[in-house]
Amino acid sequence: MRAALCTSLEGPDAISIIDLATPTPGPGEVLVRVNIAALNFLDTLITRGKYQIKPQLPFSPAAEIAGIVEALGDGVEPDPERGVFIGARICCFLGWGGARSHIVVAADRVVPIPDIVSDEAAAGMSVTYGTALHGLKDRGRLQAGETVAILGASGGAGLAAIEIAKRLGGRVIAAASTDERLLLCREHGADEILNYTTSDLKSGLKALSQGRGVDIVYDCVGGDHAQLALRALAWTGRYLVIGFAAGKIPSLPLNLVLLKGCDICGVFWGEAVARDPAGHRANMREILGWIGEGVLTPHIHGTYPLSQIGSAIGLLDRREARGKVLITMS
Repeated sequence: MRAALCTSLEGPDAISIIDLATPTPGPGEVLVRVNIAALNFLDTLITRGKYQIKPQLPFSPAAEIAGIVEALGDGVEPDPERGVFIGARICCFLGWGGARSHIVVAADRVVPIPDIVSDEAAAGMSVTYGTALHGLKDRGRLQAGETVAILGASGGAGLAAIEIAKRLGGRVIAAASTDERLLLCREHGADEILNYTTSDLKSGLKALSQGRGVDIVYDCVGGDHAQLALRALAWTGRYLVIGFAAGKIPSLPLNLVLLKGCDICGVFWGEAVARDPAGHRANMREILGWIGEGVLTPHIHGTYPLSQIGSAIGLLDRREARGKVLITMS
């Protein structure tokens, strides 16, 4: 089989394409022929050893895949309902390792792809839409009619959060750094937009929520915007910590949490997948159903061959991607 391998932590330009023996699934596992792998910003970090998870060298990047089940390991019974049978079209979140033509995964981690959903859409939805649904529904307890402020709303995670929040009945305020990016947020369904480079974030969120504050902050950015957003929370609001795209992990004054009666919730989606695979699978099937209905439409920046994976990760590194960056094995 062909595989893209990080043999050092020198970044995406150091990835090698090599031939390896096709693996054999062990007990409780299935062998998947990968058709499409999806990249994320984490691949810019994991290839440099700067991600919170550090796989042992050598390893393949790409956290998401779509493909075909080719073999079942010992003890794995065919189960069409769960997509566990030879020939099943499945998608799967791996964490890393997807940039190869074949991979072995735990049978309880695969999710069947509906016939109406393409491999491209299925491969690229797990991280962004999965994080958004887990964050807003499971952690944020979003109720219809509540107001959600999304920081870093024009990135892949933010755009997915806009769509999921709207699907759950929320009113969305998209906050981003440029007017051009905010137009993209409008296209994805944001009700209100706020440029936090040219406007004060706290007063802007207050004004757009009729002075009462927002019910949920979905923060993909961190940095200096975090405390301002916390101050704009309504009574019993929920502050969802998604990531730190600004590069700075903020410190928040806990007296504000007390005075607002609010919650600060960590959204560690990857760990939630590992700890609750059944809950994750239910969320993925719900998202795939929405994609099949046309309610959600994953935006794809481009599809690149395995041989160009270093250049493809570079698009994410330079923040040039507008949508998912996919790798094809064919």
